Amino acid sequence: MITAAPPKTRPWALPLVCLGAVVLYAWKIGDGQVGNTYYAAAVKSMTSGFTNFLFGSFDPYGVVTVDKPPMALWPQALSVLIFGYHGWALLLPQVLEGVAAVFLLHRTVRLWAGENVALLAAAILALTPVTVIIDRDNNPDTLLVLFLVAAAYALTRSLRDGRKWLWWCAFFVGCGFLTKMLQAWIVVPALVAAYLAGTTGPLKRRLLDVLGAGVVLVVSSFWWIALYDWWPGAKPYMGGSEDGSAWDLVFGYNGFGRLSGDGEGGGVMIMHNGQQTVSSFGGDPGPGRMFNDVVGGQISWLLPLALLVLIVLGRRWRDAGWLLWGGWLVVTTVVFSFAGGIWHLYYTTAMAPAVAAVSAAGLALLWRRHRRTLLPVAVAGSAAWAFALTSRDTSFYGWTRWAVLATAVAAIAWLVVAPHRRALAAALVPLLLTPAVWSFAAAQSTSAGTLPAAGPATGPGAPAPPSPGGPGPKLVLSGGDGTATLSDEQRRILDYARRNGTEITLAVNAEAGAVAPFLIDSDATVIGMGGFGGRDDAPSVTQLDRWLAEGKLRFVLSSAATVPGPPRSPAQGARQRWIEQHCAVVDPGAYGGAGPLRGGPDTLYRC
Repeated sequence: MITAAPPKTRPWALPLVCLGAVVLYAWKIGDGQVGNTYYAAAVKSMTSGFTNFLFGSFDPYGVVTVDKPPMALWPQALSVLIFGYHGWALLLPQVLEGVAAVFLLHRTVRLWAGENVALLAAAILALTPVTVIIDRDNNPDTLLVLFLVAAAYALTRSLRDGRKWLWWCAFFVGCGFLTKMLQAWIVVPALVAAYLAGTTGPLKRRLLDVLGAGVVLVVSSFWWIALYDWWPGAKPYMGGSEDGSAWDLVFGYNGFGRLSGDGEGGGVMIMHNGQQTVSSFGGDPGPGRMFNDVVGGQISWLLPLALLVLIVLGRRWRDAGWLLWGGWLVVTTVVFSFAGGIWHLYYTTAMAPAVAAVSAAGLALLWRRHRRTLLPVAVAGSAAWAFALTSRDTSFYGWTRWAVLATAVAAIAWLVVAPHRRALAAALVPLLLTPAVWSFAAAQSTSAGTLPAAGPATGPGAPAPPSPGGPGPKLVLSGGDGTATLSDEQRRILDYARRNGTEITLAVNAEAGAVAPFLIDSDATVIGMGGFGGRDDAPSVTQLDRWLAEGKLRFVLSSAATVPGPPRSPAQGARQRWIEQHCAVVDPGAYGGAGPLRGGPDTLYRC
């Protein structure tokens, strides 16, 4: 039941939680790292012209966009325009968005369950390890979470203040769509169910309200898609699409391809003691994915508690608040657990607000109705799960498992013998201790990189360094640790191309991760060929022919033709053949090179 918020009795509590979030999210962001170099390079390119800004061009020449709408990059680009191109300027909007989500979650839960539950929910969100690590990075998920929490707030207000707030709810989900496309729509069933259950009046009228909100959702989701496809002038190719249209990106690479497995994959980066290793997404799809060795420590600390609460709700499921947060949690957990396509473990930060709200409200529910029975069981189960997670790698703050065990035993005994409110407060220690320690550890890292994750690498199939061999150049993680400095060899090549090049200083025929350092660490007009994965038809061979005829392109940096492995797309193969037919290898001695580059495109061609 939605209740009016009581007067604040601890006006310092929420500011303290938000201040803690600021420290966790902002600590060391000024240490020169830029996070995900793919997006960092795009932000720099977006500041070079209006069309690049509007469509999210990866390169300053406007050849290809990033593989998502640029909503999450617009605040970063504006920050760079104001403060200059620095790592902290890129990450500052992320910090503000993350703290805003914590604040807004408090305001939302407060309307539903009161001040104490709201404070606990905000604290849980702020201390969720995957949320801390993603809010210190420049991936789009931080802004997505903010928009979804804003939608939940507007939905909660609509139950009391009318359909105007329902329209705002739909608008915020639409903004989330322009951040990470269909992932934002995952929570729509929970929002609709909560509205229908939490409002009165004829069902027909409520359905009409939902239909009106659906119109707002469609307009706010697709205006940018339509703008791109109907843009009359020159524009970058839509990165990640098969045919250059934004619609294909919505329903293909960033849509059903994420669920079905029809798309490119990637790896997962684990930061541990300043070292990074790369592994698969986060385990095979299935009901155990959220609890496996890689994903478990990111989001699942309180997930067993939250699921237990949903089981014991009974008829309370009819309450709008439980439908909202419980539905959000169930739907996202199921989708993320069984997604067979491109799936990275940091996506689970979208579960964090629901885990926080359900866990906080659930503890309050268990305290009121089951303080001597189910509440001790819930504390014991959560502590046991924290002990198990920590035991997977005892070298990473392994001492916390014994602290959790000791405090859990004491809290359970207190709850059973004398269930005072202080006993409930004591029970929070074993529940929050280890995720808090992991979050503080994440805050010590200087960069989350391309594929951020908190905690150690553990268990079977744990991350291992990438093999030096393999079919063809797999370069997507070049610069993925948040650094983007050119090597001496790369700088000599770039300087040579500047002295002897034309309008396009250098074209780099490789995946975006290998191109990004050239864009970040120089102001030269460098373009990437093929977008994020090197597969896009941008530039096409027709564009290459035109640039060559107009004298705009002279130098291409590309992997040697003798590198084994088939091209990853017909467009990539066509470009490689074009280079071989129209360009000649430049002797490394001409630019003072020491031979083929390692870990990146290794051959300079003159066309």
